Amino acid sequence: MNFGLIIIGDEILSGKRTDKHMPKVIDLLKARGLQLAYADYVGDSREHITAALKRAFASGDVVFSCGGIGATPDDHTRQCAGAALGQPLALHPQAEALIRERMQDTAREQGVPYEPDRPDNIHRLNMGTFPQDAEIIPNPYNKIPGFSCKGQGGGIVHFVPGFPVMAWPMVEWVLDTHYAHLFTTASWVEQSVIVFGAMEAALTPLMEDIERAHAGVKVFSLPSVDHPEYGRHIELGVKGEPDAVAAAYPAMLAGLEVFKVRLGPEVVRKI
Repeated sequence: MNFGLIIIGDEILSGKRTDKHMPKVIDLLKARGLQLAYADYVGDSREHITAALKRAFASGDVVFSCGGIGATPDDHTRQCAGAALGQPLALHPQAEALIRERMQDTAREQGVPYEPDRPDNIHRLNMGTFPQDAEIIPNPYNKIPGFSCKGQGGGIVHFVPGFPVMAWPMVEWVLDTHYAHLFTTASWVEQSVIVFGAMEAALTPLMEDIERAHAGVKVFSLPSVDHPEYGRHIELGVKGEPDAVAAAYPAMLAGLEVFKVRLGPEVVRKI
């Protein structure tokens, strides 16, 4: 099962704000033995958000969507989720109860009476209107929930706010509540070597041979033309479960011998 990420907001694409979600989601997945397969960045365009969500719902993947679930004019994610699923939006009863609870908390904090029918409070209930089959994601920061929906193609999208202080605990809750059965304690490792004087095209047959001979291992090459220490080189390596890497890496080194290339430092990383 792949894990994907959609990050929504004009402020990211304009450079007004720097995305912090992708590095954090990578870390949250990594801590559970999982990996992020892809990420999409989308501006505040209903057309583009709906298209991205349609792909996610059709993918069969688990996708986290960050941002745009508020109730201001530039928040479109809830409406786009409904459009992508072909479902109307409706006020979720559990979300309504949580939002009203938050309104009461705010009134107490401000020392004013709670007025449920005040226009701004009625408007806040829009944050609880989700596609009709949605399930809520609890928000430990301010109780305003996110939501999860499943598409006909098997893709599941979990919608959380754009604010990291809210989004990240909500992503953790989703992972620990729904996907603990996918967690693994067998960390993947990555073992590589710096190769000088080789071309990627020439090394490709060796890379393909290693992947064919060692099931579950991925071979990678990272070329660099201006590295501050090594200059022009290729970092060539394998990654996978420790036992598989322990068998594949020596085979890769042996395969490199026929190329008469100069080898530099070796690198081992846990991933």
